[in-house]
Amino acid sequence: MKIQRVVDDIFRLSVNIKDTNYLFEGIWPIPHGISINSYLIKGEKNVLIDLTQNIFDFPEKITLQMEAVTLEIEDIDIIVMNHMEPDHSGWLRDFCKNNNKAVIYCTAKAIPLLEAFAGVPPERAIAITDGMVLEVGDYELQFFDTPNIHWPETMMTFERKRGILFSCDAFGSYGSIDEDAIFDDQISHEKHHFFENEALRYYANIVATFSAFVLKGLEKLKGLDIKVICPSHGIIWRDNPVVIIDHYRRYAEYGKGPAEREVTVVWSSMYGNTKQVLNMVVEVLRKRKIPVHVFQVPGDEIGSILACAWKSAGLIFGMPTYEYKMFPPMTHTIEELMVKKVSNKKVFRFGSYGWVGGAQKDFEIKTEKSGWDILGHYEWQGTPTDADQEAMRIFMEAYCDTLIDFTN
Repeated sequence: MKIQRVVDDIFRLSVNIKDTNYLFEGIWPIPHGISINSYLIKGEKNVLIDLTQNIFDFPEKITLQMEAVTLEIEDIDIIVMNHMEPDHSGWLRDFCKNNNKAVIYCTAKAIPLLEAFAGVPPERAIAITDGMVLEVGDYELQFFDTPNIHWPETMMTFERKRGILFSCDAFGSYGSIDEDAIFDDQISHEKHHFFENEALRYYANIVATFSAFVLKGLEKLKGLDIKVICPSHGIIWRDNPVVIIDHYRRYAEYGKGPAEREVTVVWSSMYGNTKQVLNMVVEVLRKRKIPVHVFQVPGDEIGSILACAWKSAGLIFGMPTYEYKMFPPMTHTIEELMVKKVSNKKVFRFGSYGWVGGAQKDFEIKTEKSGWDILGHYEWQGTPTDADQEAMRIFMEAYCDTLIDFTN
């Protein structure tokens, strides 16, 4: 990647993670990669906003990009740490060993993490106050405390004269960035669609738990004249930043419901008896013109399941009984949905059992605090009969009717 000018003497520094075996946060597959963006203000004092992760050769790549505008590590006067997660701050330890003068601006909650993560003494840091303005030559940096988007110490930085919001993890997305297409007005309609899907998946995986804080953060920022959004991951929005703001507001509001008139079906089957009903379930939904997303566990990765479940008004689970409880891979999926606060959904469950049931009782116990409207369930012993198929068809028709008044 090469250094890219955002406006005036503000530059984007960036690297791409393209290793398909790499798990973001050690959990989430990123088959399309992800960018890690830092930002540089070159002036009377040189400011670096966020760093990069200390993996692969990322520090060296960022150093080379700085050298393209005749700056070295020692020339940085101010470091703005919007967030202390290691994909932003992993380089901080080595950076501060080579630069002993830069003052770090961060939230008060971040100061203990400077030493814990990077061995940087608190004396090198200044704790911002919400709304505080730092004048650096021709630039005015205003800091906003935005906790839990998505760590408690997260903040955002707004350059007031040019209307540039350095938004940290907010308004970000998965997906690596083409070197010569870093802005929203440089990519095709298809690429916009790609990044919207990747933004939703990123949101559901990383941010969804904190949706109430996202809405509070959006409220705090709404009075700003934002002309450009520079996130830590993903493209820069300079042509129409309202697009990604509206996306994030919509994603956050899915947590309160209602969501989109679509259904996510997640299924498991040990010997094929639960699977025998699956095609009919999907067929009914599609005949009723309801978009449906189908996932199998184990098999399909949880990050994609979360993204579709987050925006769907309806959830349908198909799983057999296993040792008097839910099939274990489905238990893991349900637990992840609970952690991410996937709530306000119309839910149905179906599945087979052998000697005796038990999955439904286990399902109800594990989801009793979910905020789901569980509309019913249907179980059968062994292989489904024609009567079982017909009973499920009737249940699915009734289920589709409930979605009419429950969606955006």
